[in-house]
Amino acid sequence: MYRVAICDDEEKQRELVKNILITLSIKTNIEFEIELFGSGEQLTAYYERQETPFHILLLDVEMGGINGIQTARRIRELNNLDEQIIFLTGYPEYMIESFDVMTFQYLIKPVAPSILEEKIIKLCQYFQALDKKFMVIKSAYDEIVIKYDDLISIEAAKSLTIKSKLHFTTVNQTYESKGTISDYALALKDHKFLQIHRSIIINLLHVRKFAKGVVLMSNGTELPIGRSKVKEVKDVYTKFMIMKVDGYDSN
Repeated sequence: MYRVAICDDEEKQRELVKNILITLSIKTNIEFEIELFGSGEQLTAYYERQETPFHILLLDVEMGGINGIQTARRIRELNNLDEQIIFLTGYPEYMIESFDVMTFQYLIKPVAPSILEEKIIKLCQYFQALDKKFMVIKSAYDEIVIKYDDLISIEAAKSLTIKSKLHFTTVNQTYESKGTISDYALALKDHKFLQIHRSIIINLLHVRKFAKGVVLMSNGTELPIGRSKVKEVKDVYTKFMIMKVDGYDSN
């Protein structure tokens, strides 16, 4: 499922683009989760609250308040660099300026549905190629998309009410989900992750140092290393750092 934000100060335009996506979903079986924003301020406020990011931003350029390019610039300044941006506008003169915010496409209104569908399909193909860089977990009633590089650790959590409760700690916040450490250790073994304890998986990218049976992570947390895993953890991390320095890390 791909999360899409449609930001336009005209309700008619928002609904038009939304209906194009719904039609595309029916024709291709590509699932979209669509949210509508009536202004750039609404969309930037969403990101400032550190809500779940979108895969695709469909932005009008000329809007009351901050325009689409200013909106995109603010989102990029908040270090949201993975979103793919498509500008839908009646003003071609802004095209050069749009390049500053890493724009995927700049389309002039009125946009033929077939053209927008073509661009969205290409973006979905692009995201499929990046699947190895993201994971999706179920947290409460939501599906959360987490970038592997942003994930610091996964820890089994004791709970009297939830079986197999896990904490997913990212650079921004911690999410609760369900699952087993062993399953995630197997699924993530090729993505720079390592199980250091029967109840803990860490991201090697976020290791800062080892000290007396613990590992210090980038968020300042100290996590214990299982006694039987001390040598394995040090060996794997040493190999990881050597390959990183030598430029062999291709993930």
